[in-house]
Amino acid sequence: MAKGLAWLVSIYGIPLLIVNAFLVTITYLQHTHPALPHYDSSEWDWLRGALSTVDRDYGVLNKVFHNITDTHVTHHLFSTMPHYHAMEATKAIKPILGEYYQFDGTPILMALWREAKECLFFEPEEGGPNRGVLWYGNKY
Repeated sequence: MAKGLAWLVSIYGIPLLIVNAFLVTITYLQHTHPALPHYDSSEWDWLRGALSTVDRDYGVLNKVFHNITDTHVTHHLFSTMPHYHAMEATKAIKPILGEYYQFDGTPILMALWREAKECLFFEPEEGGPNRGVLWYGNKY
């Protein structure tokens, strides 16, 4: 029985677009925040790169997404760890990382709007000794 293009789009296309929209949004928000430094090749190393991410609270969606949203810093440090150990590991590394652990509790839609407005390009640290440390900017 032929279902047609409309059936195919409604059963496969629309759910695919929704899932991919969530993945793009989550990934964007995990790696974009005004307080996250980025590095050029003169300053980058594995640990600095791994810590250039932020955990966020997606409320009930944290569980739906297997905590990839609120344990992302841990994922960067221990990428082969199974997701079901990520919450325990995150609790353990927070005190160790101290100020290097990044968390943003801003509601997601507000965070998405802020990051889209404030994080437009990278610019070197003003007056800093390390010109290879880059920060988000939004003023041309």
